[in-house]
Parts: sequence; C-alpha cells; structure tokens
Amino acid sequence: MRNILLGLLLPLFLAACGAEPKWAPQEDVDRVRYRADGPPKITLFTVINNRTDSGAHSALMINGSQRVIFDPAGTWWHHSIPERNDVHYGITPRVLAFYVDYHARETYRVVMQEVIVSPEVAEIALREVQAHGAVPKAFCARSVSGILPRVPGFESIRDTFHPKKLHRQFARIPGVRERVIRDDDDNARSALLTARNARPVPAAGN
Repeated sequence: MRNILLGLLLPLFLAACGAEPKWAPQEDVDRVRYRADGPPKITLFTVINNRTDSGAHSALMINGSQRVIFDPAGTWWHHSIPERNDVHYGITPRVLAFYVDYHARETYRVVMQEVIVSPEVAEIALREVQAHGAVPKAFCARSVSGILPRVPGFESIRDTFHPKKLHRQFARIPGVRERVIRDDDDNARSALLTARNARPVPAAGN
C-alpha cells in the first residue's frame, strides 16, 4: 500500500517542484532508436553565459546501445523526438545539431566534454538516466552530478548545483576531450523552436 501511495503522490510532488513528467509511448521510442557510429561515449554539455562566464545549464548525452540526451529541466524539445522524463531519444546528427544550436547563441556558448567508455559503462549510464525521473527547475547540475558517481570511472564527481563546478570536475576525468561551440544567433529561442517544430526531423541514420 505504501508503494502504491508513493506512486500516486510522486507526479504531484514533481509538478509542485516544477518538474514536468512525460512518458512517450514505447512504439515512439522504438521508432527513432539511433546509435552513433564510433565507440560508446558519455558527453557532458555545459551552457555558459558569455557575459558573466557563469554556468547556466548541464545535460548529459550517452551513446551506448542507443544515443539519448538527458536534458534535466531543459526547455528544448521537438514534436518528432520522444521524451521520457527529461530523456530524449533518437539523437541523430541533425537532432544533435539542433540541440546545440538551440543553446549556443550570442549570449551563451556550449562546452562539450566527451569520454570514451566501454559498452558496459555506457549501458549503466543509460539505465541511470532512464531511471532518474523528471527533474525540477534549477536542479540540472545537481541531477547530473548525482547520477555520474554511480557510473564506473566517474566516481570522483561530487554533488553540485553549479554547472561550472560540474564542468571543472568532469575535466579531470581521464581521457576527456573538450570542444566549445559558439554562435552569434540572437536570443529568440522560442521562435527557433517554433520554426524547427514546423519541419520534420530526419529519421534515424540521417
């Protein structure tokens, strides 16, 4: 009975905290399933304010048996991309480019830090983000930093609410590679979402 009550109350608790639980149908998730070529990887996204140099957002991409983005409390979406509690499926190259383009603009840059991992480690990370649940607003770095220590090779990560602190910790992971994406687009992100949602995203493999 206690577990049943918890199951009924959890969506209400998450909604009160600003989390937005979503659960796409299995057939939609299966339809867009995509795995990128190359080795399994775990990639940390950090969105940084160009004016203040402070961190604004953290997200995690995992390329294992499939490629997903865990975008905790994020505002990016596309109607063709199924989402289950902040985990977005079907991250093809064009979907990834759209995701990065949405965040990189004149006032923000995106830092991508990637680490090659074993298939087993990638699957552990994938299971962790899938099991996490929807994230309340302002808990993006906290949720990612809470997940990573449960993944082999990332045990050194400590809990933090600050994306830049998480970025600095991740930089110390052996084998990490980093690149920075800048863009001079304006800040009209809502207009970008509207325009992109008017067009279909290519199927997996494109």
